[in-house]
Amino acid sequence: MINTFRFSIHKATFLLLLGFVTLFPVKSISQEGLSLTDYIENYQEIAMEEMRMHGIPASIKLAQGILESGFGNSDLAVIANNHFGIKCHGWNGRTFHKDDDKPDECFRAYDDPLQSFRDHSAFLTGRTRYAALFELDVTDYKGWARGLRRAGYATNPRYPELLIGVIERNNLYEFDRMVVAGEDYKPGRINRPAQRPVASGNTPQSRGDDFPSVGIGREVHENNRIRYVYARTGDTPESLADEMGIWTWEIRRYNDLEKTGKLTEGEIVYLQPKRRSASQNWHVVEEGETMLEISQKYGVRLKMLYRRNDIEPGTEPQPGQRLQLRARIRR
Repeated sequence: MINTFRFSIHKATFLLLLGFVTLFPVKSISQEGLSLTDYIENYQEIAMEEMRMHGIPASIKLAQGILESGFGNSDLAVIANNHFGIKCHGWNGRTFHKDDDKPDECFRAYDDPLQSFRDHSAFLTGRTRYAALFELDVTDYKGWARGLRRAGYATNPRYPELLIGVIERNNLYEFDRMVVAGEDYKPGRINRPAQRPVASGNTPQSRGDDFPSVGIGREVHENNRIRYVYARTGDTPESLADEMGIWTWEIRRYNDLEKTGKLTEGEIVYLQPKRRSASQNWHVVEEGETMLEISQKYGVRLKMLYRRNDIEPGTEPQPGQRLQLRARIRR
């Protein structure tokens, strides 16, 4: 049995490797892959059980799985059943090699996703650098998200914001509350936002009147009456624009991306222009938040956010600062 599987992230190579997927027994998924809703439905019970056993919030475990695995559709998840991006670190089992922060890095490979979820718990509970997390309230998902970044789980400085965004957009914190209350999961208990139908758009100069969901597990959502998708591993402004039937300059302009700006897995990518105002009046800045992150969170144009708050463009806000998101009503 081949113990090490080497992989290069190129479309053609990936298609060839799919023929060798039997090297690692994997959970069968449809040709279209898993949707975000499918992923939550598939793994919510194991996340809750791991929370009962180890004290890791189910919301955090699900959100990490969603981000790290592209909700079960990344090469690492499909081929190696690794849903949490855990590297070898002295691992004696099967391995999977792919380019990450460095070329040809070693990742753990599992027989099935369940092993990955359980090893994730063992990984966090067995290392002293994560010990401070277990002193937090088990329902404090924001503290856990920030603590994971401080402990070095991820190199992306926006990792806490991405986790918190996934949790709050999908009401994953409800799973934490159910475990604390001693309740078991029952279908229909979690009120997650329903996917809106994709209607005809009116974006000027767009190549299409709507946004076809043609990617693996790609869903089109809405925020502040603006359609958006979540970036996935390997997405670029060019590839996403081609997939969604709009121009690359639209992706960059609508999301305030520089010409060399890249997309980060899990972040919101708007497919239409952001609006001049948000649906709520104010936002209180949290530690580490940037003006661009706040602009993306509420679907408000970055220039309007600076102008409305008399902040010099390029300047970042201070923690605790109150930002106005809507135009003042003149009396």
